[in-house]
Amino acid sequence: MRVLKVELEGLTTSFRYPHFMWGRQPTFPMPPPATIYGHICSAVGDWVDPRGVEFGYVFTHDGQATDLECCHTLSVASSRAAFEWKGERISANLQGVVNPLKRDFLFRPRLTLYLNRPDWLEYFHAPRYPVVLGRSQDLATYTRVTIIELKQCDDVYYEHTLLPFKWRTCTGRGVTITMPRFVNYHNNREPQFDRYIALQERSATADWVRYECEPLSHWVDSETPEWRGCQRGVVFHRFLE
Repeated sequence: MRVLKVELEGLTTSFRYPHFMWGRQPTFPMPPPATIYGHICSAVGDWVDPRGVEFGYVFTHDGQATDLECCHTLSVASSRAAFEWKGERISANLQGVVNPLKRDFLFRPRLTLYLNRPDWLEYFHAPRYPVVLGRSQDLATYTRVTIIELKQCDDVYYEHTLLPFKWRTCTGRGVTITMPRFVNYHNNREPQFDRYIALQERSATADWVRYECEPLSHWVDSETPEWRGCQRGVVFHRFLE
């Protein structure tokens, strides 16, 4: 299977939980699929058709910390709100309040992204917009972009990645997490959510519970280090069914 392999590094990143607005903004431990889709579109320079696009990734960082930020909340001004401008009293139509809040962020993120679109190589060699991972201020850079051939193997190990939730019956490793899978920007930013397994440790499929319905083989990246006689696997997800 020929895939595009993109390696990225940055200084900071944060993947905000969409339902947290005030007080504190925690971060997901790894980028949600919707964030990956936005990153791809930024490199291409346009909204790409998500149908048929498959991705897998490995994400690591050097630690988590908390920063203090200010959020400026705007509302319709009262009828008495006004300000002085060149000696004149002018009525205000908006008024704002500054609210400090704590935001969690990840330090020195590293992402290895696999895409089933090797024809997109040129977009990642010369991305249309600045390379970011997470928020718009979380600048990053591509350190290596290449096309590789994945092979199939009966046993692999997975680490620092998202696994399909349907694999929960096979392994007790990782944390079940609900993430935004896709955001439809053509329909008022309609979100779609899905459940995944956030695996932040190393887990060999040889230790998993085997079922007849389980795939007999896994995709493996032959460029990865060997551990317990196998190499790192790549599991692919879709933005849309």
